[in-house]
Amino acid sequence: MSTGDDALERWRRKTELPLAAAALLFLAAYAWPILHPEIPRVWRLACEATTWGTWAMFVADYLVGFKLARHRVAYLRTHILDLVIILAPFLRPLRALRLITVVSVLNRRLTSTLRRHVAVYAVCVSVLVVFVAALAVLDAERGAPGSNISAFDEALWWTLVTITTVGYGDFYPVTEHGRLIAVALFIGGISLLGVVTGTVASWFTEKVEGSKKAALATQEQVALLTAEVRALRAEFAERDRDGDAGQGREWEREPESVMDGHAQSPGAG
Repeated sequence: MSTGDDALERWRRKTELPLAAAALLFLAAYAWPILHPEIPRVWRLACEATTWGTWAMFVADYLVGFKLARHRVAYLRTHILDLVIILAPFLRPLRALRLITVVSVLNRRLTSTLRRHVAVYAVCVSVLVVFVAALAVLDAERGAPGSNISAFDEALWWTLVTITTVGYGDFYPVTEHGRLIAVALFIGGISLLGVVTGTVASWFTEKVEGSKKAALATQEQVALLTAEVRALRAEFAERDRDGDAGQGREWEREPESVMDGHAQSPGAG
């Protein structure tokens, strides 16, 4: 890995938790005025200031990442949506699109912490996408002429039947912004299914690879132990042969000494 990539990776690790906290704060400040439109104006302004403050953190993260990236063209190519949202933050249709970056930031955090717990990861991502989409479509549809989505429960129901491709048709967006959100939700539903499927496949692959590595390690250990046992048996066999040979030489020398003793006895007498 290059030096620039090392610096970018360190930056991402350092900013992962702060950005996740900022994303949750952004989501809360975005959701409160939508869920409770009767809140006082001062709190509405506070929520708006909070969204812009946390949004500035996302912009700063993008710019720092661009500066640290060794291959900046590739960085731009892989962050096109973030760039478009950053360059046009004042357009109302892109207000809902800012939530996509929030989802991506939180999903990055969930991926790093919950990928091994596939079911928990899938539930967290699904709940996050459904909640964000319901907020966005309610913000776009409430008060519009001919709109049939005016409450959060209606928006939530529409989001659930849309993302699951059931499509009852009892609720539907009538504004351009709402229909753009619907298109994004169509794509997001398919993408979410692909992400969950890929995560499950990755989890199973890791489990299989781990089992294979454990089996190989066990086979290597068995082979090593077998070799050591064979070496010990050979060593013991060699020692037994040496011991038997030594005892044979002792018995060969003993008759000679006895004969020598008999030969010397008459002379001694």
